[in-house]
Amino acid sequence: MRLIRERTGRRCLPLPSNRLGLYLALRHWCEPGQRLLMSPISADEILFLVLAAGLRPVIAPLSARDGNIDVSRVHLAEVDAVLTTNLYGLPDNAPALSGKVLIEDVAHAMETSLGGRPLGTFGQAGVFSLAKHPGAGSGGVLAVEHECDLRALQRARDALLAPGSLRADLISVATSVARQAALRLDLVRPALWLMRTFGMQEQREGYRIPLNPQSLERALERAPDLPPFDRWVRADLHDYRARRGPVARWYQSRRLAEVPADNESRQMGVARLAELPTVAPAVRDDVRRPLFRVPFLVRDRDTAIADLERRGVATGYLYDPPYDDYAPAFTEPSPDPGPARWWARHVLPVDPVYAGRALPLLRGLEPPMQGPP
Repeated sequence: MRLIRERTGRRCLPLPSNRLGLYLALRHWCEPGQRLLMSPISADEILFLVLAAGLRPVIAPLSARDGNIDVSRVHLAEVDAVLTTNLYGLPDNAPALSGKVLIEDVAHAMETSLGGRPLGTFGQAGVFSLAKHPGAGSGGVLAVEHECDLRALQRARDALLAPGSLRADLISVATSVARQAALRLDLVRPALWLMRTFGMQEQREGYRIPLNPQSLERALERAPDLPPFDRWVRADLHDYRARRGPVARWYQSRRLAEVPADNESRQMGVARLAELPTVAPAVRDDVRRPLFRVPFLVRDRDTAIADLERRGVATGYLYDPPYDDYAPAFTEPSPDPGPARWWARHVLPVDPVYAGRALPLLRGLEPPMQGPP
């Protein structure tokens, strides 16, 4: 946690996952029934965490420049709180959203700053992931300003932690090590084949996990209690609430300490990828950012994903369809859903660390036939 503590200047609470930290922050600073403004494009479990906290998701209009909230079209007076996404490491305009309770999801943006100030320091809380930039497979950190909030959040965390085990920690670490090795040794394609063949990936309908509306309605009757929502929130990380032992904590700290050394390769990859015409416009705003992924907007995204896998570049982190199309009965829809639908259909996120492998393919990709609505 030292790196995050020094970077943010805030008090930090270690967690088994970023998603548990988001739930804790939402419960701590928001009251059930309040309206929360959020992006339509983010991971499945984030929506279910908002519902688990007893909040009403208000879907914001999306900016096609960066895939984040379009702050120029937001009416903050109509909501009680805001949850940012900072998609792929591109920053939300946090200063323009800070008039309300602001919870920053900085899972993709551990090393991103805005105006010289690190993300995760603009709102009441910044929630970091040790599974993204560090690649530790699991783990999170909740960064807050005040000691009294830290103590209250620690008590709430301890009440929700499930028992862990050495065996589970060893499996988690071994899986992370194998994933890193597959990427380095260009074994992505056989690794993905094994995972799909033996059912090691979460079942999905397209790029989203099954909603199960009737079961979700029953779970909502118990909100703001988190365990009834476990079947949705735990997607791809079934032990998201499990207590971590010394082996997992040691591995997480080791991976976190390596993040600054990885920044140079990320920055070099971002600079190379930013030269291509299909890159999302906001990437060019600052090519020195060590983005988690570089988003491209292309015509035939699904074919490009398969071609990238053959070149040893795994994609992932696709959030299609937007929340208000995915769960219309459980969200307040965006006033203009067109840009989010266009982004979700065309975005292709590429790891800048593997820019060299991806560039030969990316140079030949065509932009969407039509721009965003």
